[in-house]
Amino acid sequence: MLAQTKNQPDILEVISDLSNDEVFTPPKVANAVLDLLPDEVWSNPDLRWLDPGCKTGVFLREAARRLLVGLEPAIPDEDERLEHILRNMLFGVSVTELTSLMSRRTLYCSKNASGPHSAVQFPKSAGHIWMERVEHSYVKGRCSQCSASKEQMEREGRDNHAYGFIHTAGRAAIDKEFHMKFDVIVGNPPYQMEADAAGQNIASIYNLFVEQAKALNPRYISMIIPSRWMAGGRGLDDFRAEMLADKRIRKLVDYPDSAELFPTVDIKGGICYFLRDRDNPGKCEVTHRRGGVAYGPVERDLDEFDVLVRDSRAISILEKVLQHGEKPLSDVVTTRDPFGPALTSNFKDYRLKPHKNDLRLYMNQGASRGETWVDPKHVTRNHDLIQRWKVLVPKAGPGNSGGHVLPDMVLGRPVVAAPGSVCTLTFLAAGPLDSEAACLSVVAYLQTRFFRFLVSLRKPSQDAARTTYTWVPQQTWDRVWTDEELYEKYGITDEEQAYIAEMIREMPA
Repeated sequence: MLAQTKNQPDILEVISDLSNDEVFTPPKVANAVLDLLPDEVWSNPDLRWLDPGCKTGVFLREAARRLLVGLEPAIPDEDERLEHILRNMLFGVSVTELTSLMSRRTLYCSKNASGPHSAVQFPKSAGHIWMERVEHSYVKGRCSQCSASKEQMEREGRDNHAYGFIHTAGRAAIDKEFHMKFDVIVGNPPYQMEADAAGQNIASIYNLFVEQAKALNPRYISMIIPSRWMAGGRGLDDFRAEMLADKRIRKLVDYPDSAELFPTVDIKGGICYFLRDRDNPGKCEVTHRRGGVAYGPVERDLDEFDVLVRDSRAISILEKVLQHGEKPLSDVVTTRDPFGPALTSNFKDYRLKPHKNDLRLYMNQGASRGETWVDPKHVTRNHDLIQRWKVLVPKAGPGNSGGHVLPDMVLGRPVVAAPGSVCTLTFLAAGPLDSEAACLSVVAYLQTRFFRFLVSLRKPSQDAARTTYTWVPQQTWDRVWTDEELYEKYGITDEEQAYIAEMIREMPA
């Protein structure tokens, strides 16, 4: 049933993904996730397994293959062993009707688990792959349980993506069918809900799958999820704090470049998988993998900082900087929409020639930057910065910024903005500063590898919010800062300097 003839291709190795939020897992990746589990699970016939986000059924199939080998001493007869595994041990909750059919075909060799071609004949065609339509619980246009937009989800002729595992009504139905008591929960859940009509307000949901898996209190959880939770991600602050404080997260494998696991999709911020061991709390073995090279595992307390420093080699540098106890640059950097929400990145109500009392407006026009003019009525925030010197820093990094490709530029080029100027939300503003010379000092500092390395530790993708500057110390703005001066000030060793150079691209003056 689960065997392949020699040289026969595995369809699950080449099947195309439906979207970036429903990424199909190649068998070798599923096996890497399963490898985190202790060997004892493969020889225990009493465990109940669940994949709460079945797409192709690959996790259950690969688990079945391992159990067929591991359970041989306990159940010598192969047919009895297979019957026991499929009927009593493996359960799945599919994410759509299509993926439920795929999962049944993968696990049972038939999309009809009650039919004559099924490896094990069940009373119902679904077997142990649950799929029923669940409705969202909308409050003011958004689902109160998964934040899905009613406008996006309720279009005629489409699946509403009300995933059963993360909705109360769905869990009640699953519990009635299976009884929601499982020993091992594994899988690759959906990552996010679709954006709204403007392409904004993308809601992550993989965290909801992890939280619900924990709520069921299984012995083990081994799941693969995006890595953005480690330092950023909209609505993920509480999830990040809980994950970092969870001493039962015992293994964590992190890939900054998602293409190393999923070649056909680009998951901003990378991908990771982890093992949670309910009965054995302790330090976490963290492995950072890039370009086929593994750094670690290194035993760490995940909550040593408020965000996770993904590469353990960076910790010694960060600790040297933080020991100085200097004020962070984030104290003088604005939040999103530095001069008000009206000045969006695609702001149209600008003027090419100034009218009386107009302010100079820094914005991006297509792929290039432009200096235009704007009526002061559009400015609703940070009025104190308007008539002061400031430095504008692009909120989004250039190209593949975000650690995807090394060495990384991390940030785009800054702009010195004179009094009487504002900017769109393309930028964040750092200030107020006393003079143009002070602005040039900040610009020189930003252009150093040292500065951009510290930013990169809190920047999981292209977007650089105010919080990404939390570990960047303020300096005196009376000189042109260089890496050499900064390395000497903070005692950065030659080896650490080489590491920074490997990670961060030079930004020519």
